[in-house]
Amino acid sequence: MLSVQRAYHAYLDEMDLITILIPKDMQSSDNKTFFLLDGEIRLKLQCERQQDIENRVKYQCRLDSSIKPFGKLYEVCDELGNKTDLQIGAVIRTDEFDDHFYYEGDDLGVRFSKDSVTMKLWAPTATDVRVKLLFPSDQREETLPLKRDDSGIWTIELKGNFDSVFYTYLVCVNLIWNEAVDPYAKAVSMNGVYGVIADFGQTVVEKRKPAPLAQLTDAIIYEAHIRDFTIHPNSGINQKGKYASFTETDTKTGKGMTSGISYLKELGITHLELLPFNDFEGVNEQNVLEHYNWGYNPLHFNAPEGSYSSDPENPYTRIKELKTAIQAIHANGIRVIMDVVYNHVYIRENSSFEKIVPGYFFRHDQNGLPSNGTGVGNDFASEMKMASKFIVDSITFWLKEYDVDGFRFDLMGILDIHTMNKVNDICKRLKPDIFILGEGWDLLTPLPYEEKAIIANAGKMPGIAFFNDQFRDNIKGSTFEVLDKGFILGNSGNPEMLAKIMSGSIAHFTNPAQSINYVESHDNYTLWDKMNLCLPNEPVENKQLRQKLAAGMVILAQGIPFLHSGQEFYRTKQGVENSYNSPDEINQLNWNEREQYAHDVRYIQHLISLRKSHGAFRLSSSQEISRHFQIFRNEDGIFAYCLNDVGAYGPWSKIAVIHCSHRNGKVISLPYNGEWELASSPFIFQREANSVQFVSESIEVKEIGTFVLFQK
Repeated sequence: MLSVQRAYHAYLDEMDLITILIPKDMQSSDNKTFFLLDGEIRLKLQCERQQDIENRVKYQCRLDSSIKPFGKLYEVCDELGNKTDLQIGAVIRTDEFDDHFYYEGDDLGVRFSKDSVTMKLWAPTATDVRVKLLFPSDQREETLPLKRDDSGIWTIELKGNFDSVFYTYLVCVNLIWNEAVDPYAKAVSMNGVYGVIADFGQTVVEKRKPAPLAQLTDAIIYEAHIRDFTIHPNSGINQKGKYASFTETDTKTGKGMTSGISYLKELGITHLELLPFNDFEGVNEQNVLEHYNWGYNPLHFNAPEGSYSSDPENPYTRIKELKTAIQAIHANGIRVIMDVVYNHVYIRENSSFEKIVPGYFFRHDQNGLPSNGTGVGNDFASEMKMASKFIVDSITFWLKEYDVDGFRFDLMGILDIHTMNKVNDICKRLKPDIFILGEGWDLLTPLPYEEKAIIANAGKMPGIAFFNDQFRDNIKGSTFEVLDKGFILGNSGNPEMLAKIMSGSIAHFTNPAQSINYVESHDNYTLWDKMNLCLPNEPVENKQLRQKLAAGMVILAQGIPFLHSGQEFYRTKQGVENSYNSPDEINQLNWNEREQYAHDVRYIQHLISLRKSHGAFRLSSSQEISRHFQIFRNEDGIFAYCLNDVGAYGPWSKIAVIHCSHRNGKVISLPYNGEWELASSPFIFQREANSVQFVSESIEVKEIGTFVLFQK
């Protein structure tokens, strides 16, 4: 850690308050006098408080409010001529500082043209800023000074063509020089060591637009990791683990079954949610297979990750390949949700934010220490105006430049409501059917409860969806108590909660589109691994039926279904709960199992098709659900409901859905007279047509799974 030797310390803690800490052995009298030095100008400070603190004396002195001591070196001296530099202290976390230095412009970072480049950096506490240019063609370096403008902006205009030139900033704050990559860098070098000046006119790809989405509840989300999805030897894909894997069509496994993007198209999903693909730490881009990482170690927020590129050394290649991949996914009728991580950085001390404006971008507790609600050592201070602006600017960039269709916010509960609503408003203006969703967990961070973007505050964010942990834990059992069992594992002890979550959780959310219904994601045990721990002695066939039951409840519940990749063919991570840096052997999607359980994959495809076939499975308002959703059995491991008078939404006027978690055999009375036709059952693709395809008044349920009946 760099440090400066000082006889005593002076800090600007408010816009007009200087705190001075002086050793007691320098205390020559009880009437100390201090002055602020601005070059030759000497201004007397008004000391209003003195306090002994161990071996030092603390003075708090007022500064003339018309003076704003930023942007150059100021000094404090006492009546004996002892000097020290005025350091930027706690002032940076005050509302006054935030208001004074807020910059509204949309031109931070690099503005490129073929004959000039303009660079702008927000560094209000810096006394000097320089840009270091590295010309890769001849390994020449050049360092140039930036000029300070209003709102703490430093800028420089360079004449000439600077395409593909590498750059970093040298920033001096409190006499300490730090070198940092531009937080707004849109292109980076190998492993993100440098920002790169890039001409995005060279990266344009033809855009393909999926068919319109009438309402958000039409969505069916499938989560995947770019590397996991294709790295397996039997994926049938050449560009394994790369962006380009999504451009390969008609790929097959060894037994001739669909894989890759063709598989997803066949499955019938509407949205592919990809784990982070902005530049992250944890994988060496020079030797990609040496390490593995999910990508939740954000390094550069506006540049693509290089390990997914065929040529990470070329800054343009990763940009073009990612754009091409997104449009290839669009061409298959599927939208792309980008997993974003604005709640923390990889290492706070090494981040560009901390090096350029120390102490501003990260939340601090009442003792002035960095807070750690994220569990990784830092919480991003989204409530600060320029931190919030960075998130909004970054999201806007990805939406405009890469044409993504949604954003999944990791640990969204760390962020504030105002920022999330601003993100949602801007995104909806640019792309009305965009999807904004996130993890609304209430984490221990010093942001007022009523300002947190958490599930409890969902009513304040009506356009944003939340991962529904009540759905997850009541269907499969607690994620954090591994032996806890939910409905599908035989525990039907909370019928009231079951009724709530299956009807879109509208008692809690403003509308069903806010509820992301899921039982499995990249985090924690896969459902299959949890079942093996909860039910170690149960026959495999029963566990497979339970997993299919879970899928039936996820896909047919009101709200928005979310599937983890491989869930449809019993994905296992060999009992590893947190596989964020486990090897490919643990994390890869096993395409052999896609072949082995092809009939089960077909069943999930059938459920997705069933959901799409009738609008009653995806009602868009709480009022519609209250009008049409009627529970007729909720006990003894049976949850059954009817969708009444729904002929306006599809081909059937009434639909009965029965979820059964056991094989005990139950006769279930149906809610209306007349003939009902069986549309779906657990063995629909494995057995001969049931002898009972039509029933009246009642149906006997003898299998674990989901049964759907209808009347025309």
